[in-house]
Amino acid sequence: MDAIVKMLEKHQPFFEKISRNIYLQAIKDGFLGCMPIVLTSSIFLLIATLPGVVGITLPQPLIDWCNKLYNFTMGVMGIMVAGTTAKNFTASMNRRMPAGKVLNDGSTMVAAQCSMLLLAVTQFTTKFDGSELSVFDCTSMGTRGLFSAYIAAFITVWVYKFCVSRDLTIKLPKEVPGAIAQNFRDIIPFGGAVIICGIIDVVVRNLMGVPFSELLIKLLSPLFTAAETYPGLILIQAATAFFWFIGVHGPSIVQPGIDPIRLANQAENLQVLLAGGHPAHSLTFNMSLVGEFGGTGATFIVPLLLILFMKSKQLKAVGKASIVPVAFAVNEPLLFGAPMILNPYMLIPFVAAGCVNVSVAKFFIDNVGMNGFSFVVPWATPAPIGIFITTNFQLIALVFVAIIILLDAIIYLPFLKAYDKLLCDQEAERAAELGLESDGAATIAASTSAPAAEQTAAAAEPTAAAADSKPAAEQPEPAADASAKKDVDGLKVLVLCAGAGTSAMLANAIKEGAAQTGENIASSAGAYGQHTAIMDQYDVIVLAPQVRSYYNDMKADTDRLGIKLLAPRGKEYIDLTRDPAGAIKWLRENLD
Repeated sequence: MDAIVKMLEKHQPFFEKISRNIYLQAIKDGFLGCMPIVLTSSIFLLIATLPGVVGITLPQPLIDWCNKLYNFTMGVMGIMVAGTTAKNFTASMNRRMPAGKVLNDGSTMVAAQCSMLLLAVTQFTTKFDGSELSVFDCTSMGTRGLFSAYIAAFITVWVYKFCVSRDLTIKLPKEVPGAIAQNFRDIIPFGGAVIICGIIDVVVRNLMGVPFSELLIKLLSPLFTAAETYPGLILIQAATAFFWFIGVHGPSIVQPGIDPIRLANQAENLQVLLAGGHPAHSLTFNMSLVGEFGGTGATFIVPLLLILFMKSKQLKAVGKASIVPVAFAVNEPLLFGAPMILNPYMLIPFVAAGCVNVSVAKFFIDNVGMNGFSFVVPWATPAPIGIFITTNFQLIALVFVAIIILLDAIIYLPFLKAYDKLLCDQEAERAAELGLESDGAATIAASTSAPAAEQTAAAAEPTAAAADSKPAAEQPEPAADASAKKDVDGLKVLVLCAGAGTSAMLANAIKEGAAQTGENIASSAGAYGQHTAIMDQYDVIVLAPQVRSYYNDMKADTDRLGIKLLAPRGKEYIDLTRDPAGAIKWLRENLD
């Protein structure tokens, strides 16, 4: 087992390189930027549909209004993702541009949205009340058009890079205001991106008879089918847990490629549910509630196992500290506190538990009658509650939850017990060493003669008296705490993680520490990828361990803006979240 972990550690730089791929980052961050659309639209959908489950009939105008809000948010998800992906891809590309040449992220965002419409949407004419109208087929404006959104974003930014790098822009006299001049500089790359996507659209429609978005779905249908089999679900979940185990944020690598599939399946499940059928797709957006039951590694039950069954003081303390965060899918205190990351004892259960969970979920959906997940709930929803809601409040879902909790406990317990024994032995050795040191010190103290001790005390008294007789000006000042020399008053701190959950823990600790020390420090939590528009408002940015692999990219931005960048490692980060005063001291010590 140790050999396997050493092998994984050896290849960790390669895996981190994958996670820093600018295309994957742009997809992940672009999708993350549109998460408010997913969550907000789902709330209105729940309002419109769930009351009927318990026999409550809402007024039809209210239902229509909620459905309209859903359709005009989730229904244009693809267009919005095209823009946010292009914006984030532009930020990555700007780090690689020659000095003095910058891509306009506002312009690339709009161009990508227009290009996505060309690739994904069909325009046709119809008659209404005797008049001929031009209408859009909205089918691919939402989640069905996500692949087209990504392609449009990448083409757009590359066209902009090509034009700006070679000065293929319209230049105006220097007397023209900068904002107007920028608009003219963007005309050629904007037109180039739109024309290229328009040509692709014409070629695909004439050769294949379908829009580009449907072509991708058709070509990738084998992948869709394979991903929803038992081996496919297991592979997806195993890869997610495997990458996290070696310290690389697994969802950042695995999920961008399958998000379009998951969202499209979930939307189809919803349509089937509303039509009175059985939603049968198992690979959906909220399948993460099952595979990542309590967080990656399916750790929901682990803190309770640590509290009830472990004898090690370390594991019991970690269990007590992590039980609440893990319930809300923030399991970093457990991952870095136990630790579970790169812990050879934890590799098998950390990967296996989630794989077993998704397999059981597929079995329940295919054979027992449990609904496939249809509604979207926030990622921090406690998993048992989220599963119950998104299966449309089926009682069988509660049975399913009880079964996977039991299975996860059975999977984890033998490995936790083995690790617990190791820690207990280590703790016993440390206690024995401390006992020997204590006995030795007591022996030395006992051998010291009483008269000698009295002589020492007597000798010390004149010294103290002499010190008291000195003028106040000559008295030596007490040594100042070195860490207090660095002023942190008025500091603005932004803590970033993958989903703004782990970052909130440290941001809250800094706020509490500032209150304790009486210093004026403002701290906020955010998600990496959504920070670009606000980062210039902060003095210090702290990267949580799960996004530490982005340090080099982030450093280029913070150096340009004169911002201090800090990236504590796993155990250190978790310790800071539990020690507010220590978090303030740590900030002082790291402000060069």
